[in-house]
Amino acid sequence: MKQQTLLTTLCLLLFLAAGCAPKTVTPSTNTLIQQAVAATLAAMPAETQAPPPTPFPSPTPFSLVGLFCEYQFCIGHPTDVAFFDVSAQQNPASPSTYSQGLIAAFNGNLFIQVMWQIAPGTADPKFLFDTLLDDALDTPSGNLDVFLTRNMNVVYDNITSIATAALPAGGAGAWTCGDRVFAWKVYTPQADTTRALFDEALARFTCGQ
Repeated sequence: MKQQTLLTTLCLLLFLAAGCAPKTVTPSTNTLIQQAVAATLAAMPAETQAPPPTPFPSPTPFSLVGLFCEYQFCIGHPTDVAFFDVSAQQNPASPSTYSQGLIAAFNGNLFIQVMWQIAPGTADPKFLFDTLLDDALDTPSGNLDVFLTRNMNVVYDNITSIATAALPAGGAGAWTCGDRVFAWKVYTPQADTTRALFDEALARFTCGQ
């Protein structure tokens, strides 16, 4: 009788312990993006040297200076920064792909992010614009500019950010191209440079159409 009581007590304790075990929670896309941004901004004080220029046969059809081409798209960027794969940095087993990805570029005076997601048939890129903005750090001006360029639906707005005190101004935009939606965000010291950076990036953007 005592053995049966002891066995019952042990089973009850094991059941209660199992019920108190922590549950695995899958982080949301926004959480993963915020973690990636935080990790990238934390590394900003350590500036990386720009790689030496790669020689190319002459003549070339276009300049490769300030142009990132990978994942079947190209996008312009300032010549003193270079994009790297944030997704691969966070998880080497899960780098960016054609279907989705996150890249960033930075130096002491500039932070740029670009993300993309496959979304066949989507005409409004605003959802990815909202995803890239961090509600805890970024505040849009509320003057969303919506326009069409080269058959791409585009949205853009200036933002302010508390992500880092050195870069309080910024801008963000998103656009459609083929079966994907792209979003872009920049942090800068002054607000008067953000729209020009976006327009330059978009002017040199292609996605294989």
